[in-house]
Amino acid sequence: MTERTQREAAGTRPATPGGLTAAEVAERVARGEINDVPVRSSRSLAEIVRSNVFTRFNAIIGVLFLIILVVGPIQDGLFGFVIIANTGIGIFQEWRAKKTLDGLAVIGEAKPTVRRDGVATRVSTSAIVLGDLIELGPGDKVVVDGEVTEADSLEVDESLLTGEADPVVKRPGDPVMSGSFVVAGGGAFTATKVGREAYAAQLAEEASRFTLVHSELRSGISQILKYVTWMMVPTAIGLIVSQLVLEDNDWREAVRRMVGGIVPMVPEGLVLLTSVAFAIGVVRLGRKQCLVQELPAIEGLARVDVVCLDKTGTLTEGGMDVAELRMLDGVAEPYVRQVLGAVSSADPRPNPTLAAVAAAFPAPDDGWHVTDALPFSSARKYSGAAFTEPGGERSTWLLGAPDVLLPSGDRALGEVDGLNAQGLRVLLLARAGKELGDPAVGASAAPAALVVLEQRLRPDAADTLRYFAEQDVHAKVISGDNAVSVGAVAGKLGLPGAERTVDARGLPAERARMAAELDRGTVFGRVTPQQKREMVGALQSGGHNVAMTGDGVNDVLALKDADIGVAMGSGSEATRAVAQIVLLDNSFSALPSVVAEGRRVIGNITRVATLFLTKTVYSVLLALLVIIWHAPYPFLPRHLTLLSTLTIGVPAFFLALAPNKERAQPHFVRRVMRYSLPAGVIAGVATFVTYILARHHYRGAGALEAETSAATLTLFLVAMWVLALVARPYTWWRIGLVLAMGAGFLVVLVTPWLQEFFALRLVGTRGPWTAVAVAAAASVLLELVWRRVRGMDDDAPPREHEAPGPR
Repeated sequence: MTERTQREAAGTRPATPGGLTAAEVAERVARGEINDVPVRSSRSLAEIVRSNVFTRFNAIIGVLFLIILVVGPIQDGLFGFVIIANTGIGIFQEWRAKKTLDGLAVIGEAKPTVRRDGVATRVSTSAIVLGDLIELGPGDKVVVDGEVTEADSLEVDESLLTGEADPVVKRPGDPVMSGSFVVAGGGAFTATKVGREAYAAQLAEEASRFTLVHSELRSGISQILKYVTWMMVPTAIGLIVSQLVLEDNDWREAVRRMVGGIVPMVPEGLVLLTSVAFAIGVVRLGRKQCLVQELPAIEGLARVDVVCLDKTGTLTEGGMDVAELRMLDGVAEPYVRQVLGAVSSADPRPNPTLAAVAAAFPAPDDGWHVTDALPFSSARKYSGAAFTEPGGERSTWLLGAPDVLLPSGDRALGEVDGLNAQGLRVLLLARAGKELGDPAVGASAAPAALVVLEQRLRPDAADTLRYFAEQDVHAKVISGDNAVSVGAVAGKLGLPGAERTVDARGLPAERARMAAELDRGTVFGRVTPQQKREMVGALQSGGHNVAMTGDGVNDVLALKDADIGVAMGSGSEATRAVAQIVLLDNSFSALPSVVAEGRRVIGNITRVATLFLTKTVYSVLLALLVIIWHAPYPFLPRHLTLLSTLTIGVPAFFLALAPNKERAQPHFVRRVMRYSLPAGVIAGVATFVTYILARHHYRGAGALEAETSAATLTLFLVAMWVLALVARPYTWWRIGLVLAMGAGFLVVLVTPWLQEFFALRLVGTRGPWTAVAVAAAASVLLELVWRRVRGMDDDAPPREHEAPGPR
């Protein structure tokens, strides 16, 4: 059964020029024939709760918490309440981010134009019903499947669905698929499949969903957690056997110490803090009207070392003004003005350039009848129209790039080059000697006049380019305009290397050679949409992380292939659909904020991951040493809850949200483990040495409590030194944070009821001073390891094609 037969069977009919009536729309809504795909920008509340509560480590901690509730006392179950509080914070922060993201998504949502009762109306995508007549213009995305009803030189790009790069000409009766977009011309189509039946409905829903995965940071943390699980299971089994079988302890005491050994192995707060840091980043950027459609994009832009900028809409504002009209070959100016007015009014959906021409040259009053039209295409670089003039004469005119329409060496090109060097944009009006449908129509052009346009520079562009230069992010301007003109604009904005202009028509097709040319050049003109995509791929093949900005339909393919796509809110619907970040207020100056958020998240999570993984390493090592030594585990759960809270939990929360401008570095897992592994070993060995010395020193009743207190003091001091190292470089609040944590532990030691609550009692002077001495020696080793690791980071050569980042 054909698609048309299916539609007729469903009770629909081909759309009339006026579209459906209000009664027909209501009838279809009642039948459920609506575009009901839930386009979500974030996870539901139930999904947020489920992902934060039902985790592997929460399950482990929950079981251990229940065990402690059975054997008591309650202070050994404090870790359970900490997990509940942390999970609650995670849920709240992600819900807060969801509300921000959903609100921004509504603002940035594209609204297709639907014809109903003969009136064109903009409606939300979800309001489309089966049989609706939907209008199309350049840059519009096809939101549901349908059949073309009207076509005016309509060209549709289906590359996002089929992989075919060449636009497809559509005529009445041809099918169109959701997910494709219009590159030239206009028309209308009838919706034949809506909702989940549409071809790209599931893809669109998945692509617009708020996600916490697919980033190096989160993948690295998942890898770390996998390794931790492998280490934790056999160690925990050995500890259980040791405490319950080998030691002649009261079984309740053995269970408490076994739980005390297992709980600190779990880096549960690491995942939580990563989610919270990302979520808060979304909220912060949301306040600046920056819609993050995929959460890891915050991280991705921080890793970018090359940003490709489209001139129009990014460095310059969308609007332009006609500055001058220069006549060629003795054509009369009044006649040319009439021609320009007629050509600009022949396109019902003019782009910004044609709109500027139309504003300067109004359409002739009468006598000019359009017989054919050729809409502007980024690939052609010109538009055209054929007329019957007032006297009955037939003429065909082209308006576009002079260096495309004129043969090389034409004397007019010298004049054009001079104007381009001033940063002006120049169009050529030429009379064609062939029909618009002839592929060689551009080669037949006879020049008539030059239209000089002045571009409006974005006031924030210069500061943004300066920021990227300071951060060693190389900006490449990739434009369809003349390279000299684009270079002049970039030069006015202070872009380093703006004088290195390249005409993209001379770029080699071979990827490696193209990558070399791209590294050398800064400004590239006369770039076709397919070339933009190839240039992004060439840069990526050279080891670069590439961001692409743009607002036009000619940027879609490159935006999709770039590591990070950034679209302007006023850009075409297609660009907003494929970009990971949308600047809703069209402010290019928001990009530094996104980079800063990404660097804050990556740099700070690397810091706190070091704290969490150091704890995991020393916990596993202590458990192994206890098993080998046949000794009681030195800590109760309450001891390690106190230590974790003061040396990791509270400071990690503040450190994860602090400003951080360090450039994001690759190899997250290797960078974290390079310090946390030796630091954890040093902390574990130092603590166990103090514990063994205390066991030889203390005898009689209460000896185990005194031994535990001495070991706790050593572990706290060593962990505090790790915190002090991770908190560098110091600021007043970081120093205050470290001192506050130390003061908190001191309060516990000098307050009688807290001593009893946490079972801490420093006996005599020899034991405590031995603990301090061992901790001091361990801290010296930690300092040496830290300096060695930092030296390795400083001496490491940058990646290929990458400039060294600031430290």
